[in-house]
Amino acid sequence: MATYGIPLLVLAATGSAALTGLAFALEWIPRIAAFTVVGTIVDRHGTARVFRAACLARALAVLAAAGVLTALDAGSPAVTATVMLLAASTGILTEFSYVAAETVGGAASRSAGAQAHRVQSVLLGIDQTAMLAGPLVAGLLLEHGGPTAMLGTLAAFSLLAAALGSGERNTPPSAALAKGGLRTGWATLCSLPALAWLVGGLVVSNTAIAVLQAAMPVIVITELRRSSADAGLIWSAAAVAALLAITAAHRAIDRWGLWPVGAAASVLAAGATLAVSQADTYRSYLLLIAGLMAGEGGLTVVLRTLRSHLIPADVFGSTLSLTILLLLLPFPVAGLLVTVIPPSQLGHAVTAAALLQAAGLATAFIRLRTLPVLPTPAP
Repeated sequence: MATYGIPLLVLAATGSAALTGLAFALEWIPRIAAFTVVGTIVDRHGTARVFRAACLARALAVLAAAGVLTALDAGSPAVTATVMLLAASTGILTEFSYVAAETVGGAASRSAGAQAHRVQSVLLGIDQTAMLAGPLVAGLLLEHGGPTAMLGTLAAFSLLAAALGSGERNTPPSAALAKGGLRTGWATLCSLPALAWLVGGLVVSNTAIAVLQAAMPVIVITELRRSSADAGLIWSAAAVAALLAITAAHRAIDRWGLWPVGAAASVLAAGATLAVSQADTYRSYLLLIAGLMAGEGGLTVVLRTLRSHLIPADVFGSTLSLTILLLLLPFPVAGLLVTVIPPSQLGHAVTAAALLQAAGLATAFIRLRTLPVLPTPAP
């Protein structure tokens, strides 16, 4: 709800495409900046405590913003400042709760032993289910109930998360995460060429996805003259496609192997993005972005599988942190691009990002095909 609803809120409150792009950037820049210290804080205070504190702080920030928006006139400088500050604060607080939850998920995977892939499948399913409901709920609430309804619901979910997390014991992260760091992760990534090539290709692919995410509120509402709910529905439909792709990818990897499945997913993702760059109707955007995110869902399974096979256990935490950091970098950059590019030129930006994505994924998987470290299909 926060990732897709806050930019919609900014567009509704300010009517500015540039500020919408800037808000998208402000959601992601603090997340990336926080990534260098979040692990240390989680290590020092424990996962459950950090998770609860982040959820409670997010609820307070959202409720405070709702109060300001209710009291002030729309379009005033104070309203603009409030929604921009809300984007930044929810971004950084979400990163704290995300890292805490991922740390618990990693511990659960290690405890599961040979069944670790089932834990990761469940975690991915939870993520995609939330991505299915969140954007649509945010758009509907904003359209029919206004900013107060959307922000009130977001605060309620944050409080519910904090309450559910109160029953968990305060589990510290692994020793590997505690003693590792970005420098350790970088050294490990450079020593694993297959993983490095895949991460590089996905960074380029994420650039195209980030441009679409940042530009979509402007394209759907300003260019196509559709509602906030319609903009949210696009990403909810995409989450359904990604969830189906994630379910199918695990079985496909068992049958055909990691490289063929990854290559097929990359072709689907790149082809859909190229087609999106030429789309001019809402239905086209809906179907093509669903196809794009289905391809990305398959690539996510490939990445997680390759990481679990290649990264040594004693440096897993630090290398995981680095790969997530690299994959997040395109998002604030995309927000800044949408800030400076006129709405009428956003289609050209999407086309350029699509061509870059196709080239990046093709290069990565051509190189991966020559590396003998990929797991073989199960008999």
